[in-house]
Amino acid sequence: MDITQLILDDHAEQRRLFAILEQIDPKDTDALTKVWGRLSAFLDVHAEAEERFFYPALIKVGEAANDAEGDDAGPETIDAIEDHNKLRDAVKAVAKYPVGTQAWIEAVGKANVVNSKHMGEEERQGLTDFRRTASLVTRHELAVKFAAFEADHITGVKPVNKDPEAYVETHG
Repeated sequence: MDITQLILDDHAEQRRLFAILEQIDPKDTDALTKVWGRLSAFLDVHAEAEERFFYPALIKVGEAANDAEGDDAGPETIDAIEDHNKLRDAVKAVAKYPVGTQAWIEAVGKANVVNSKHMGEEERQGLTDFRRTASLVTRHELAVKFAAFEADHITGVKPVNKDPEAYVETHG
């Protein structure tokens, strides 16, 4: 088991749930509510799990992969935490609109865009960086913690935005 693969698996599930939402008739507000409830909770839990387990470890060993700025994982981690904050805000914005309305659909679409941009960066930067620099033992140990956290918080976590620079300072 490898935390980078668990993160990739979560990303695939997020993409799948967004795609499901796109295929539900807007009049079926019950189905939309249930699928969005699952997806929004999943997005929050996933981000929190990354912030608790993946990024603190990446900061310690990362060397900035592919198009990441700098020569360590600090800048890419700051960017990821900023992305998580933007995603939390986008998810929260969906609740402003009645389910199934055009405004709700557009808000879900905006959350999808924010999430997709973040996942793309994370997959070619942080995950690549960690696969190159962290040992298999470390990746396995973190995967166990990550999986247990997500299982324990299957119904969600309280979404809390974080100061990206303070986060890196605390975990660096």
